Amino acid sequence: SLTHGAMVPASQTPVVGASGAVAGVLGAYFLLFPTTRVKTLWFFGIFVHITALPAALMLGLWAVLQIVSAKLSGPTATIAWFAHIGGFAAGLVAAPLFRRRKNRR
Repeated sequence: SLTHGAMVPASQTPVVGASGAVAGVLGAYFLLFPTTRVKTLWFFGIFVHITALPAALMLGLWAVLQIVSAKLSGPTATIAWFAHIGGFAAGLVAAPLFRRRKNRR
């Protein structure tokens, strides 16, 4: 929410919800499990294909989509895109704090 307020100070959009927090979890997942395969649906007209792609690829595409959406929508957007971007960045920063440390004995 702070990122949204800083980037779009004239916004009249109420920033309510948990999407920024969910984006933070996605950011942490991006760092902690980048090679994990994520099942993805692809739609080709009436045909549906399921494929497994690396989490880093899917989350990277998601992050780019958020940035593009934020830039294209402008200050009159009804979605707080920068809250998603800020949450994702917060997850990237916080993820190392939650890594498990191996016991050294």
